[in-house]
Amino acid sequence: MDLVTGPLDLPAHVDEALAIQAVAFGLGPDEVAVRRQIVLRHMTYPGARALGATADGNLVGFVYGMPNDRTHWWSTVVEPYLRAQDNDHWLDDSFVITELHVHPAYQNRGLGRSLITTITDDAAEPRSILSAIDTESPARALYRSLGYQDLARQVLFPSAPKPYAVMGAPLPLLRR
Repeated sequence: MDLVTGPLDLPAHVDEALAIQAVAFGLGPDEVAVRRQIVLRHMTYPGARALGATADGNLVGFVYGMPNDRTHWWSTVVEPYLRAQDNDHWLDDSFVITELHVHPAYQNRGLGRSLITTITDDAAEPRSILSAIDTESPARALYRSLGYQDLARQVLFPSAPKPYAVMGAPLPLLRR
């Protein structure tokens, strides 16, 4: 199997990418339709970029992110939680990992690590932030191994059934 990681024209492959996210998160068609519009909007923001992982030419993982902007919806939701922990300065001069998903059949092969380290290697910002479901999971373990630390926990997003943690790491990420 030929696994390749590289730049991804996410708007052109949004449906393939969201199919991976739907499998990983158990999303239904209505939620995928909403997320499709969000992804397409995000990719118009200055500095937004995406990478994909393919196996034999099929997309099996993706990451996208952008320089953080305090006026974006995500920042307005997490800011009070970060401020309560005296960590709201992390919203400035940060590259936010908006989404990172690898199809379950291709997990535990280093694709998630490769995608996140590669996209942050090109970031001009001195640090990176992201949010992840606030539970001990392989994703959280990966982020910790890269140097991410919890900045705020039990962050509630509107309509999200589970609380999230906001994590941050200095760049470049650790290589372990």
